[in-house]
Amino acid sequence: MSGRLSTHVLDISTGRPAENVVIELWKRTESKEMIKVLETKTNKDGRVDEPLLEGERMIVGSYQLLFHIGDYFNALEGESSPIFNQVPVQFEIANEAENYHIPLLIAPGGYSTYRGS
Repeated sequence: MSGRLSTHVLDISTGRPAENVVIELWKRTESKEMIKVLETKTNKDGRVDEPLLEGERMIVGSYQLLFHIGDYFNALEGESSPIFNQVPVQFEIANEAENYHIPLLIAPGGYSTYRGS
C-alpha cells in the first residue's frame, strides 16, 4: 500500500482558498542536487487536482514544495505588494506508505505550514 503527498493553499487574509497558485515540487538527489519533479497550479478550492506523489512515485527522501504566492497576491485587485514572493517548504518523506499533506496558509505579510492529515 502506497501513501500520497498532497497540499492546499488557504488565503487567511480573505478566508478563502487561494486559486491559481503555482506550486513546484523538487526532490534532492543522493548527490545533493535538486531536481524538479513537477509543476502544477491550485484549483478554485486551493487544492491540486491530483496527488503530487503517489504509487511508485512516492519515494523516501528530501523534498521541497515551492509556492509562488507573490504572483497570486499581485493578481488580486486592490491588494498591496506581498513581502514574500515564493515560499519554500522543505520536508522529508520517511515512509512511502504514509500520507503527507503539507498545507500552506498565506497572507500578504506572512505564511504558516504544518503536516496535515
